[in-house]
Amino acid sequence: MEALLQQQRDSFMKDGFPSADIRIDRLARIADIHLRYKDQLIDALSADFGHRSRFQSTITDVLSASREAKETQREIKNWMRAEKRKVPFPMNLLGGRAHIHYQPLGIVGNMSPWNFPAYLAFSPAIGAIAAGNRIMLKPSDLTPATSQVIKTMVADAFNPEEMAVVTGDVEVAIAFSQLPFDHLVYTGGPEVAKSVMAAAARNLVPVTLELGGKCPVIVDSDADIKTAAQRTMTMKAMNSGQLCLSPDYVLLPEDKLEKFLSHAKATMNGFFPRYVDNDDFTSVINERHLARLKGYIDEAQQAGCRIESLNPAEEDFSQAPRKLPFQFVVNPDDTLKVINEELFGPLLCLKTYRNFDEAIAYVNAKPRPLALYFFSNNPTNIDKVLTTTCSGGVTINDVAQHITCPDLPLAGVGNSGMGAYHGHHGFLQFSHKKAVYKQGLLSMGKYLAPPSTEKKQKFIDKML
Repeated sequence: MEALLQQQRDSFMKDGFPSADIRIDRLARIADIHLRYKDQLIDALSADFGHRSRFQSTITDVLSASREAKETQREIKNWMRAEKRKVPFPMNLLGGRAHIHYQPLGIVGNMSPWNFPAYLAFSPAIGAIAAGNRIMLKPSDLTPATSQVIKTMVADAFNPEEMAVVTGDVEVAIAFSQLPFDHLVYTGGPEVAKSVMAAAARNLVPVTLELGGKCPVIVDSDADIKTAAQRTMTMKAMNSGQLCLSPDYVLLPEDKLEKFLSHAKATMNGFFPRYVDNDDFTSVINERHLARLKGYIDEAQQAGCRIESLNPAEEDFSQAPRKLPFQFVVNPDDTLKVINEELFGPLLCLKTYRNFDEAIAYVNAKPRPLALYFFSNNPTNIDKVLTTTCSGGVTINDVAQHITCPDLPLAGVGNSGMGAYHGHHGFLQFSHKKAVYKQGLLSMGKYLAPPSTEKKQKFIDKML
């Protein structure tokens, strides 16, 4: 890995900053390999998960990356333009000029997760390439088949000096995080992120962290409950809840609980009238995560929580390939893991509140989430949510749709991460914003140089 990093750095320094045409070509190659390797990628994803919806994988890990690469191609020349900045008086009268020059950082490392292993490998890479960087990818060891296809895709379209893939276990990942990149991206959980950030700090490597968190849904008293339930469950169904933007708990007025639960059940049963042999229903990634989810449910049951489990076809899951039916945990105690740990699975907590301020306070008492979702038609309450809560992003009257807007960043805050990428924000994240000043006819330096004189002092006093 050290040799590969040096190879990329030597090539970067030799070739200089890539032109817009070179960057566009590299992005075109990303779009192309996603189309050519579509079937291999989708098959590998399903193999790694035990079963994964082919339709979903086409959208989330093939179409999304290809589309993002093509959209970025169209914008690169605009993004690369120098941006003028104001020059203060009296330097502006003397011909001084200032601008920001966007310069590539060099080599960007990306440690991508298992839940969307292809898209989250290539999406940061698209931003890094748009900014003119070389990139090294380290996909998750929990999805080895997908990682191998990614490695084949990249080797088919790129020289190692441009983009390369490193595969391996946890020890390889640790070593990867210790490399002296010019920027490092990590997507995963907060605890591992602390180790990644500490490793990067040894070389003063700046990091972008996308860490998920318990994303809340707040339902206002005036919201359409059926719509809120349907839209919440539509996103919860994706990847069986194994999504950093997936809702983890819903805060509802007390008198709306049963109606929301009824519509949520109807929505999910419409999506999945059966589970075990349903091509649209994705398995839990591995036995460890399946045991973790079952442990959350067992603890909640022992605590006397109301559990609503969906199994419309009354199937036997004992022989199913890590499939777990959707389950709702109603008003869990705040000491339970199901309400404190990020779920990343087909579970959803429902909690009631008596007044709106109570719901705001509940969200603010927890670590800052990657996203917050609010269903309301009340402008005052919408403004209150936006101004008194803190989350990476917000979608109003839907769930996770802000991520579909290319001009909005994917960003966490606090416990849910730092930095941003996606669209123009990726270009900015992986660029050095170099300050450039061009001197005019006269320099202000002569007023600052010794020896001090009464005339110089009067000039400074006048400026004061």
